[in-house]
Amino acid sequence: MIRSNLNDLIARAENPEKMLNQIIDDMRSQLAQAKQEVAVAIADERKLRRQVQDERDQSADWERRAKLALREGREDLARQALLRSQEHGGHAGTLEDQWRGHASETEKLKDTLRQLSSKIEEAKRKRNLLIARQKRAEAQKRIHETMAGLADRSSFEAFERMAERIEEAEMRALAAAEVDEELGGDELEQQFARLEGGDIDVERRLTALKEEMGLLPAAGAESEVAPDEVREAEIIEEEGAEEEEAG
Repeated sequence: MIRSNLNDLIARAENPEKMLNQIIDDMRSQLAQAKQEVAVAIADERKLRRQVQDERDQSADWERRAKLALREGREDLARQALLRSQEHGGHAGTLEDQWRGHASETEKLKDTLRQLSSKIEEAKRKRNLLIARQKRAEAQKRIHETMAGLADRSSFEAFERMAERIEEAEMRALAAAEVDEELGGDELEQQFARLEGGDIDVERRLTALKEEMGLLPAAGAESEVAPDEVREAEIIEEEGAEEEEAG
């Protein structure tokens, strides 16, 4: 019935971590109760062992008295002392059988206690692992839910529709401005402005093409005269001066 109730609790558990902690606490309570029972069993075993030893001591003491009576010539007392010694010896044998049986059961209880303690430690280790797995499962569930939400195209479609509306409004505004420009103002001025603007634009594009093709010198470049040409000009100038002096 306890196992059935526990399985039912596990099946209906909404918080696995809390349920695992509760199970560990229950195991600890069982371990504490088992320790108390083992302690009582150990105490009983020691009590029986002491009783066995007491009966043996009394049996040996009466046997000593029987010897004393024989030395004193009291055979009747010796006979009674031997009877008492046998009586205590019988009690000792009976108690010893009980003690040995009880000691065997106590050792079994000790083994069970050690196994229970070991299982609880193992359960504690598994609990930490199970809690980690549960948290990972919850994280994966949240990720899947988020991805499912991102897969919903309704928001993106609404965004695209709004972008189309804005673009359409911009086109209408540009068209209205173009209509106002074409239908308003001096028509002759507008025609010359278009012509002048077109010529300037064509000239700018023509200059850019020439620069790209290397047909125009780079801006800021200055013509330089080679040193040999300068020297040749100086020689010619000197020869001319000499001819004038000779003439």
